[in-house]
Amino acid sequence: MTIIYPSPIFGPVHSRRLGISLGINLLPGDGKCCSFDCIYCECGFNHDFVPKQKMPTREEVREALENQLIKMKDEGTAPDVLTFAGNGEPTLHPHFPEIIEDTLTLRHQYFPNAKVSVLTNGTQILRLAVFDALCKVDNNICKLDTISPDYIALIDRPNGNYDVLKIIEGLKRFGNRCVIQTMFMKGEYEGKSVDNTSEAFVQPWLQTIQAIQPREVMIYTIDRETPAHQLKKASPEELDAIGEQVRKLGLACSVAY
Repeated sequence: MTIIYPSPIFGPVHSRRLGISLGINLLPGDGKCCSFDCIYCECGFNHDFVPKQKMPTREEVREALENQLIKMKDEGTAPDVLTFAGNGEPTLHPHFPEIIEDTLTLRHQYFPNAKVSVLTNGTQILRLAVFDALCKVDNNICKLDTISPDYIALIDRPNGNYDVLKIIEGLKRFGNRCVIQTMFMKGEYEGKSVDNTSEAFVQPWLQTIQAIQPREVMIYTIDRETPAHQLKKASPEELDAIGEQVRKLGLACSVAY
């Protein structure tokens, strides 16, 4: 079942990787807005969910977030994390840096132990204001499914120009201020294999991870229904084997099946 999230606040929900997560959706609440069009996205393909609503304003996000934090405080429910996610790429919001500042202020006021996380595909990290904002959050979680341009074109399907080598250079600038998140899967799409668990994919990816030196690497596989229907989960054994190779590089790695 395709998931379209309310905007600007949803949850809290239980995240496989982050715990009790209060979601912040900076995209329209009636559709998808993303610089990628991933074939495994739980929000469906971009062309199937074109939004009619506008993005929420900075003021609307701040007010809705504060109201929800007050409610959770009254109920005695503490979030582990405030997570920028939802219906697409959060850094596309024109006031993303300012909204990060507002969120950090509200976090300090209501739940100072909560982390602020951003799930991003990394397409905007070459913009200085976005880069600086991502450096301020606790968990800057950047997608890097592969370093193969052909695989990226087939799986992540960027909108517009996307140079993975330039993105990798941007990720290196983050260093241990970022977390790399990678989807491993099997199956096929449009008659082509999408299996990125083989050594041909994993070894160049490991070399890149080593060059980036992130604080942590998160590897995972398909968990929910995908818009492309011939995709398959990578096995726990395959994920564990990849995770162990990451740890041998001296990097922390979490695995979600």
